[in-house]
Amino acid sequence: MRIIISPAKKMKVDTDSFNHHQLPQFIDESECLKAYLKRLGRTELKSLWQCSDVITELNHERLQAMDLYSQLTPAIISYEGIQYQNMAAGVLETDEYAYLEKHLRILSGFYGILRPFDGVVPYRLEMKAKLIGDDFDSLYEFWNRKLADQLFLESHCIVNLASKEYSQCVIKYLNPDIRFVTCVFGEMIGGKVIEKGTLVKMARGEMVKFMAENKIEAVEELKTFTRSGYVFAEHLSDHRTFVFLRDAKKPSS
Repeated sequence: MRIIISPAKKMKVDTDSFNHHQLPQFIDESECLKAYLKRLGRTELKSLWQCSDVITELNHERLQAMDLYSQLTPAIISYEGIQYQNMAAGVLETDEYAYLEKHLRILSGFYGILRPFDGVVPYRLEMKAKLIGDDFDSLYEFWNRKLADQLFLESHCIVNLASKEYSQCVIKYLNPDIRFVTCVFGEMIGGKVIEKGTLVKMARGEMVKFMAENKIEAVEELKTFTRSGYVFAEHLSDHRTFVFLRDAKKPSS
């Protein structure tokens, strides 16, 4: 089994808490993307990154000094988004980190696929970014089927806790030998399952933490997840989609 999640925009450098174990598997491709980004001017980068002048300047400075081989932070503690906060990635037990190193994969527009203890540096490059003036028009085209093929080599069962922006890098290349299970976290409103962005990110983080704490090895065991008020909805689920519902009237914990 492999679990896929999205990265987060906000990143930090922390070379003290943990040592990284290895470099990312697609470091050569990351070097190509770094070279491409360094050819762009500030105006082009701002358009590519879809961000403010302040964030553009910060990431432009990072890009000019970027060294993919030194001052590296393990990926699992480098990202600071809501999902990672709810995974409590900085305070897990040793055996839980070992479980995640084996099972968890972070999809990234810049690094491709990251194992939790791959060493990374802060970057800004979302998978949906439109590229300018090169041999490829998008990161989907750049990565092609490399990410899916790597995952399928590792396991024939994928638990999808990633956003659509990232999961489509894998879904596009699915074959009948692969079981791909997407977890949906929502509320029943007006007879429809409604997903709310922040709550979904929180639940995805909770699910990763739940899997690590319980050393989940069989996908059917996910149905026992009951954190943050969510309960597995058998009648709304199928072989490829596990739906978890929470009471819309109750506040999130």
